[in-house]
Parts: sequence; structure tokens; C-alpha cells
Amino acid sequence: MSVKKTTVLGAGSWGTTYAAVVADAGFPVTLWARRPEVAEEITNSHTNERYLGDRVLPELLSATSDDIAAVTDAEVIILAVPAQTLRENLSRWKPHLRPGVKLVSLMKGIEVDTGKRMSEVIAEVAEMDSTQIAVVSGPNLAREIADQQPTATVVAAESIDTAEAVAEISANGYFRPYTNTDVVGVEMGGAVKNVIALAVGIADGQKLGDNSKASIITRGLAETSRLAAAMGAQPHTLSGLAGLGDLVATCASPLSRNRTFGRHLGEGMSLEDVIAHTSQTAEGVKSAPAILALGRKYSVDLPITEAVCAVLGGRLRVDELAGLLLSRKRKHEGPPA
Repeated sequence: MSVKKTTVLGAGSWGTTYAAVVADAGFPVTLWARRPEVAEEITNSHTNERYLGDRVLPELLSATSDDIAAVTDAEVIILAVPAQTLRENLSRWKPHLRPGVKLVSLMKGIEVDTGKRMSEVIAEVAEMDSTQIAVVSGPNLAREIADQQPTATVVAAESIDTAEAVAEISANGYFRPYTNTDVVGVEMGGAVKNVIALAVGIADGQKLGDNSKASIITRGLAETSRLAAAMGAQPHTLSGLAGLGDLVATCASPLSRNRTFGRHLGEGMSLEDVIAHTSQTAEGVKSAPAILALGRKYSVDLPITEAVCAVLGGRLRVDELAGLLLSRKRKHEGPPA
């Protein structure tokens, strides 16, 4: 594949890491950083110390703080901005997008005001055919990938040609992308798992054991699968990398922003204190109410999401969360008897 210009917009930990993935696949890539000093550091020192410490970035990766220059003439644009800022940012970039550009979402969230998935926001704002849009999701903890630890991911697009094109520029010796056409399933797996990770983090902060956390993870997968299926997803997607794989990584790892955020809540910190304490975005905090609203729209029961929303809204104490989930009416887990 011949790609003359690939751009990643957003120089946080995942955006920077994914740019390195593309560069390590042999494709020159431009990374947009909002702050000029960060762009200068990435280009000249080949580090992004705030997010990735002293990890050395590839020579094929350069950075700029000029977002318009970054998007102009780019054939592939990878979006790694916070989910709730996508609409505003993309509205600014839209006039400078070249015809036929492929837009790729690394974001795992639901837009709060509209309940739209990120690919839906992209299609609406950019006014482009949905076949030009891809999403990337899976067990992708940025710091481990930045250390070139082997991992797999999913590239999903309505068009298999688009998915294959994005997978090709992302495939290297430590990063293996699989393709999928179930965009809904991949996006919902990535969004809802953040909320489940908040619940697991709260349980961890409360010093609850592995049985409790495994129960939340397992029922969280069921919750995610119910909602995704109601929205048109394929069941097998949620048992794969973008569903179960991402859920396990996010709920189990101390590197997970959402699990860490939940743990601080479970330890007794206030929501405001946790926000002030953490420097990176925990998408589950913003997306949880929108996901709960989707559950109501599709008549899907989401008890874990509902409990997390109650904690975030101050209507439920953290020490009541696990008990509330276990006090629900008993039901049959398997197929109808």
C-alpha cells in the first residue's frame, strides 16, 4: 500500500503510541500535539516524557502543533482526541480534509449530548460516507505497546477494504491487527468496558477480592453484550478482542485509567478530588450516563452501569455498590430451561 501522508491527531499516551505503531510498520507519520513544546520534544528528542516517560519514539515519527497543516493532504487521519471534544475539533478540521480521506477512531466513548458512537459523530460532522471510517479497539494498554510488548487489536469498518488498508499501515512485529465489519459491536465493547472497569476499580478500592471483581467483569460482559446486540452488533464480536479481550485488560491492569479512577473512588476520594488527581481522561466517567440512556432507549437492563452512574452522581455510596449488585433478583444464567 502506498500512503504518502498519515496523521495522528492527539499526542496523549494512546495517540503517541499508535503513531509509533504506524512508524514501526514502515510508514512516515505526523503527530499533532496541541502544545508547541510537546511537538518540539517529539520531533527533536523523540520522546513524549509526560505520557510515555523515556521511551524512544521512531525516526519516522515527527510532530507539529499546527493542526491544519497536519490534516491538509493527509490520506489517513487517525483521531485520538478525547471523545467529548471530537465534534468541535472535527468541525474545525473538516474544510481541510482531502476527498477520499480515511478517518480512523481510536476513541472509546459515547457522545454525551447525542448518545452517538464515535464513528457516527465522524460521519455526521465530516459529511462523509461511512465506508471511509474505521475504528480501532482491543486490549491496547498504551504503555505496554510503547514498550513493544506483543498485542492484538481489531480494525473495524463497514468496508473491508478500508479495514484492510488501516490494518496494513498498523501491522508490525509487535502489533497484530485483525479486521472486522461489525463497527457497532467493536465500538460498544470499547465504550461500555470503561464503565465496567470503573466498577471493578471501586471494588478494588474497597479491598474486595478477586471473586467480587471477577463477578463484576463477567456480568459486565453480559451487560455489554445485551446492549450491543440490541443495537445490531454480532454476538461473536463481544467474545473477541474488542469485547472480552479489552474488558479483561482494562479491568485487570493498574495501567487502566478507568480502573485507577474507580479505585480512587473506592478508597474514599471525592469525584472532584479524583478528577484533580488524575491527569488523563477516564472516558467511562463521561460516557456512563450516555450509555445508561442507550440502555433505556433499547429497553436493556444495565445494572452495573446504573450503579456506577449513581456513584458518580452522588446518589450511591461506594461501599453500597457491590451489595446493591448482589441484592438484585436471582435469575437463570444460561439459555432458557
